[in-house]
Amino acid sequence: MQSQLTQPIGDLLREWRKRRKLSQLELAVHAEISARHLSFVETGRSVPSRDMVLRLGEALDLALRERNQLLLAAGYAPAYRESNMEDPRMASVREMVRQVLAAHEPFPALVLDRYWNRVEANDPAWLFRVGVSPVLLEEPVNVLRLALHPEGLAPRTANLGEWRAHLLARVRQQITMTADPALIKLYDELVEYPCDQPEPEVELPGPGEIAVPLRLRHKEKELVFYSTVSTFGTPLDITVAELAIESFFPADPQTAEVLRATDWQALAETCCAG
Repeated sequence: MQSQLTQPIGDLLREWRKRRKLSQLELAVHAEISARHLSFVETGRSVPSRDMVLRLGEALDLALRERNQLLLAAGYAPAYRESNMEDPRMASVREMVRQVLAAHEPFPALVLDRYWNRVEANDPAWLFRVGVSPVLLEEPVNVLRLALHPEGLAPRTANLGEWRAHLLARVRQQITMTADPALIKLYDELVEYPCDQPEPEVELPGPGEIAVPLRLRHKEKELVFYSTVSTFGTPLDITVAELAIESFFPADPQTAEVLRATDWQALAETCCAG
């Protein structure tokens, strides 16, 4: 996809419409405008109003970042702010996120940005740093590199092929939704990492499984996790819209027992010393 900030609004709209597999008529119906008017916008014969650009962005199910790019392409100022997490206006967001992380203990949870960089993490998330190369722990810590790099968690992941296929599928889905060049570059890097296990093309459940598990070797035991992803329901800020809280839950009694018995502060000190 050509740089979105240098494309005319009509070309950009047409590319997004084709990505969403919509005809002009279908998009026009979703945006409650005439197909003729949309055709004129796509061919450059008509300049859309700011309100129309926003309606088209919503009809295309674009993320807030991409809606801003549509506005810029049409010659309008962005509608959505991108705040720094340390901004005073984000104090309530930071507090809410930390409450969620603390409430999830003694199980691991992390807050991630759009590019899978760690924003926050609770103490049990130190489990994912054990044995990892210090290079992968330099800020910003990218959890996909951490998970799949041969000097990261890959050697400790008992079902690496399955877990890798699951993570890469999630990134591909993000790329389909956003066409973000940075995500495409990250994906291209990740697929080059070695993997000595088969990677299923389709995720099928194993015996007794209800979702794709993470099977992590830890102190001669195998810990098994299921994860959930939470996002803000009604974000109006790009940073907030792109935050995701990934929470890991024990999938068996042994994992729960190990997590509840672990001294996380001691584990953190061990990791730091290593």
